[in-house]
Amino acid sequence: MNNEQIILYLKEFVTEKRFALFQKIVEWRTHYVSVLLENIYQSHNASAIVRTCEAHGLQDVYIYERNNKFVTNEEISMGADKWLSIHRYNEKEISIPVLFDNIHQNGYSIVATTLHKTAVSLYDLPVDKSKLMFLFGTEKEGLSKEMIQHADEYVKIPMYGFTESFNVSVSAGIVLNYIVQKIRNSSLSVSLPQEEKERLLIEWLVRSIPSGKKILKDLIISDNKIQM
Repeated sequence: MNNEQIILYLKEFVTEKRFALFQKIVEWRTHYVSVLLENIYQSHNASAIVRTCEAHGLQDVYIYERNNKFVTNEEISMGADKWLSIHRYNEKEISIPVLFDNIHQNGYSIVATTLHKTAVSLYDLPVDKSKLMFLFGTEKEGLSKEMIQHADEYVKIPMYGFTESFNVSVSAGIVLNYIVQKIRNSSLSVSLPQEEKERLLIEWLVRSIPSGKKILKDLIISDNKIQM
């Protein structure tokens, strides 16, 4: 049984309106822009950023935990994290150089949001050279020196008041809103591959159906028996 057949079977367990919404949203999903959050410790900020990522069509959120555990608040995230692919890492398990090497192998340029002396304005950052992974750091200290040291590019958000920085969730909102609009208005092809769209549809359907995992498991077992 292929993905299309599984989708046809599972969609009968949800309303036509809900399935149509899934089909619409999956077309907007993208890997072209992603974020990596380092050591975020306030649940309201973690939740707000996750919600912002989902609302802008990002599929992937990367978490790098140091001494703080990344925890979301359901009332703020509004369940956004259940529609995303959350990739969790811990400094005890993987170093930043190794993690960044893996990210580079997936075609990303790593962009630190920082007041680094070589940082360019967000609005001058080119979006057509490679996929973009934006780094956001802790609420007080921002990104660690190690993260900044290993980044490929540096951007800052222009500011015109006495305040020198935004709250991290506000920064993420400003960055993502501008960058996503810029790529959507370009000629870049940023949609997911068809196979991944199908995989996501199956995943979303399963999460939306009571006992969805069991229904999917029974379907696969039944299909295997028929093939045998």
